[in-house]
Amino acid sequence: MHLFSENLAVEIASYYRNLALGHGVIPKVFTLVNAEGDQYLFFIDDLNMEKDEENQFLSYIVRQYDAVCYARGTLVIVQINQQFIEFAVVDKDDENVIVCSAALTRDMDDKPIGLTEFEKTLVKKNSIIFGGLFEPIKLSETKEEDFQSLWDEMKSKILHRNMGI
Repeated sequence: MHLFSENLAVEIASYYRNLALGHGVIPKVFTLVNAEGDQYLFFIDDLNMEKDEENQFLSYIVRQYDAVCYARGTLVIVQINQQFIEFAVVDKDDENVIVCSAALTRDMDDKPIGLTEFEKTLVKKNSIIFGGLFEPIKLSETKEEDFQSLWDEMKSKILHRNMGI
């Protein structure tokens, strides 16, 4: 597993803790890191796409930026009083994925007030729904142009930093 993948798991856990407890929000998050350590992070909901198109777009940017790993996270509601923040870090060259989960507690006003430590588990890449973004996809030239335009528009508005090597 690439060092960026392990660091990403720690970072995303801290990021979600800050968003949930500090700001009261739990967005669907996507981030990728390339071999040079460039990291891009954004909220998936901001894409306003159907699920299939969303996955195509994410796969496109993973390929375009030659990502070595990516992470995707969300709020999982089992029951109104049983909620979890979960994310997975997928490494390009590893068949295992780091899956992290923490239980979320809310107050009577539905405000997040507690989050357990994120528990890490290794699972097989093919066992998670979005573990295949490194797989090649076939897109029309028009779709690729649309995705590139969208990405160019998004880049100035999303978190971009260098993780360093």
